[in-house]
Amino acid sequence: MPDDDFNLDSLAAYLHVDPGQVQRLLERGKLPGRKVGGQWRFAQAEIHHWLEERIGLSTDQQLQQMEGALDRAAGSEGEAPVSLLELLPLEAIAVPLEARTRGSVITSLVDVAAGTGWLWDPAKMAEAVRAREDLLPTALDGGMALLHPRRPLSAILAQPLIAFGRTSSGIPFGGPRRSLTDLFFLILSTDDRGHLRVLARLSRLLGDSEFLAALRAADDARAVRQLIAEAESRLA
Repeated sequence: MPDDDFNLDSLAAYLHVDPGQVQRLLERGKLPGRKVGGQWRFAQAEIHHWLEERIGLSTDQQLQQMEGALDRAAGSEGEAPVSLLELLPLEAIAVPLEARTRGSVITSLVDVAAGTGWLWDPAKMAEAVRAREDLLPTALDGGMALLHPRRPLSAILAQPLIAFGRTSSGIPFGGPRRSLTDLFFLILSTDDRGHLRVLARLSRLLGDSEFLAALRAADDARAVRQLIAEAESRLA
């Protein structure tokens, strides 16, 4: 079995659910897997992609449960809790973000991230983020988008990083029902599980309409960072 494959029991342990729940998902065709020698096998990359899709469609309660499962799995391997505030330094926030098109949003936000010194090859990252958007836009209802490459590019990152930009007006970014987008988060992780943990936590914040309104009203980068600190403390 390849090192990055789960079997039924190890996937259940990773997701912190009963093996019977995994079996039921398989029977309903809800889980990506394949049989090898009569045994179920699950590629880690496919499971992470499946979880990413579920995060985008989940309620706050479901997100909380999912985040808890991911955190427990990470904690069992000695990983520290996720802190959005630590991942989002002041210099990675652009208010406003000077961009008026989809392409310029990607380039500008990646350049903002590179300004931290933690991203070493902005051109390669911008290309990867653009390819992910071409595959499936990350814009959501509510005028926000959660940009990221399809797979983590750890070789060009000193550490995980989030960048944020708010454009002065909404722009077409592939949102549902051709809605406009003005709030852009760029999630740059060094591994798949770290990406999912950040995505789940950030999605919980962005489900709060009052938080979104406050982000749009924030005067500067310091105000944005303070809002995120307060919102994250409420989750804890």
